[in-house]
Amino acid sequence: MDKEVIIACDFASPEAVLEFLDRFEEEKPFVKIGMELFYAGGPDIVRRIRERGHKIFLDLKLHDIPNTVRKAMRVLSSLDVDMVNVHAAGGVEMMRAAVEGLREGRCDGTRPLIIAVTQLTSTSREMLNRELLIPGEINDCIAQYARNACEAGLDGVVCSPLEAALVKEACGSGFMAVTPGIRYPDAAKDDQSRITSPADARRIGSDFIVVGRPITAAPDPVAAYRRCKADFCG
Repeated sequence: MDKEVIIACDFASPEAVLEFLDRFEEEKPFVKIGMELFYAGGPDIVRRIRERGHKIFLDLKLHDIPNTVRKAMRVLSSLDVDMVNVHAAGGVEMMRAAVEGLREGRCDGTRPLIIAVTQLTSTSREMLNRELLIPGEINDCIAQYARNACEAGLDGVVCSPLEAALVKEACGSGFMAVTPGIRYPDAAKDDQSRITSPADARRIGSDFIVVGRPITAAPDPVAAYRRCKADFCG
């Protein structure tokens, strides 16, 4: 599996993201469309970015009863995206239903990659224990959520780069670790708690890194993207 840098295009409007992508004249980066942009632009913005030749990670983090998730994934699969996700907290049955829906959404037998969110990179142990009432270490929770996702037939999980090796140990080297929380040492952490650099993410075992503000808010986003890609992909 080739490593890739995914740019988190967390823009408030279709016009803003298209203007941003216009800067990339030589590359066609893999992009993430999250909730803010999808709610602003709907399926049309997915199609427009796809028509430009970009791979798309549609980051909507579905978490509902199995039947609802299955039907929603059937629709998302038909948008010809490359990756989607769910919350692992929805359980094994819900995640299995998500995979089924993805297969039903295409008539050629293919489906997007599907990954599960273990714990958000903004989650600290204090939050896990005190607010979510999940006892113990955050790594124990992440490892169990990853095992559940693997059992359900998913391709991998979203986790901090700091947990990529843990996920591989729990589920095998072929199980993907898709990791946000990427920052350079000289950059602000923003609202991320568990972070690392692109080079360290590669060393630890991440398969994909998702990078937002270090690229989108950089004075030269193309140069920042190339720096991340060189550090992570080699």
